[in-house]
Amino acid sequence: MPKKALNDICTETLSDNKAENVLSLDIKGISSFADNIIIATANSNRHAKSLSEKLVEEIKANKISIMGVEGKTESGWILVDCGEVVVNIMKNDIREFYDLEGLWGENTLIDSSK
Repeated sequence: MPKKALNDICTETLSDNKAENVLSLDIKGISSFADNIIIATANSNRHAKSLSEKLVEEIKANKISIMGVEGKTESGWILVDCGEVVVNIMKNDIREFYDLEGLWGENTLIDSSK
């Protein structure tokens, strides 16, 4: 069986654990630090912490290394750096304020219906 892509592992794990509005952005051609950015909304600080913990657990279960986890639970924004994929778990108000989707542009959006 082929190894599952890191981006798919991340988006599926977030969705399975009730993250809202999970988006994956392809930034290969415009960024030197990652190939994809994933943005997901948590409905509370506790939910964000839980999502990040389950995500780290699933990534490690697939024998993939994590570069780091940044952000405090009470900040409403936790970043999980997996190297080629960077995951942003944010409360809705933080997500709207920083508008990462708008920053990177709609042309980077990966169609998750495939």
